[in-house]
Amino acid sequence: MDITIKLTDRHGKLHELDAPTDMNMNLMEVCKAHDLPVKGTCGGMALCSTCHVYINSDHELPEMSEDEEDMLDQAFFVEDNSRLGCQIRITEEVDGLEVTLAPEDEDA
Repeated sequence: MDITIKLTDRHGKLHELDAPTDMNMNLMEVCKAHDLPVKGTCGGMALCSTCHVYINSDHELPEMSEDEEDMLDQAFFVEDNSRLGCQIRITEEVDGLEVTLAPEDEDA
């Protein structure tokens, strides 16, 4: 089954991304598959913040891991709704999730 993720890029453009729930992907991987500017430098290990997103919808997401919290503590432009895209699994529960890519450090 595919779900839809609504993602606003760093230029304010809305993208509707189709994401398969049967491939054990995360949000960062879906963004990269759609050629969006998400680096995912650490490969999804919560060791960098290059997939930092803001969650705009009220979906029930899994609690942040300690690694994710530690990484966001060191990231720029962190808000209350900040998450790392690599830590958000693509499941039926996140169908319709709305996110915005956080600004990159060098664009500040």
